[in-house]
Amino acid sequence: LLADIARQVGGEHVEVIDLIGKTGDPHHFEPSADSLNASRDAKLYLVAGMGLEGYLPKLKTIVGDKAKIVEVGATLPALEGECDHEGHEHHDHAHELDPNWWHSIDLFRRATLIVAGALGDADPSAKADFEKNAAAYQLKLEDLERWTKKEIVKIPKDRRHLATAHAAFNYFCKDFGFTAHPIQGINREQMPDPKKMSALIDTLKKENVAAIFPEKESNPKILQTLTNDTGIKLGEPLIADGTGVSSYEDMVKHNVNAI
Repeated sequence: LLADIARQVGGEHVEVIDLIGKTGDPHHFEPSADSLNASRDAKLYLVAGMGLEGYLPKLKTIVGDKAKIVEVGATLPALEGECDHEGHEHHDHAHELDPNWWHSIDLFRRATLIVAGALGDADPSAKADFEKNAAAYQLKLEDLERWTKKEIVKIPKDRRHLATAHAAFNYFCKDFGFTAHPIQGINREQMPDPKKMSALIDTLKKENVAAIFPEKESNPKILQTLTNDTGIKLGEPLIADGTGVSSYEDMVKHNVNAI
């Protein structure tokens, strides 16, 4: 998704190397020697930030002062992540912030300006082009947001419950008036204990939740069990991290159509 922004804003002035690739999982990604070799002369590294990239300290050590690392999400307003049952924050990937900010089209639009600024600093001679490209892409994202709102309106307000595999869609839910019901926490290893699972099933039944959505990136068996136990339909897999699509727009449209 960051590669998509970089291409949209950078245009002909940039060469974009997507370290994670279309099928990689940003929650578990570690840059390989080969991938870092491919980006050896890069002036700029774009990362999502908000605690998503566990390998960031290592990358900072490798890159040193040869390039600038820009945490695109660092200045965007963040939602808080899930606490465990004792009220402690999970400290594996997410810390206390929910790093899935790209599911807010508004925040993705703001990120466009952050990327344009970073590219302009790296190549001042092309600054005007970066700003022009960013403005054009922002208009596209405004169209995408309008389209999304028009589609969501078709779902009655009391039906706007989104049950998903892990807690990746909180920003989407906040922007478009859904109640989020994640089965797992922010990272995919967090599994609910039996007591929590039982409470979740009660909530899903009480709210007449129509579908539970798996994700293209991971389809835990637990979802199949849940749908068998509750009679709730298994929805079409959603895309949480841009995996398998060529653009941000494709991801949003796929998810909205599925929902």
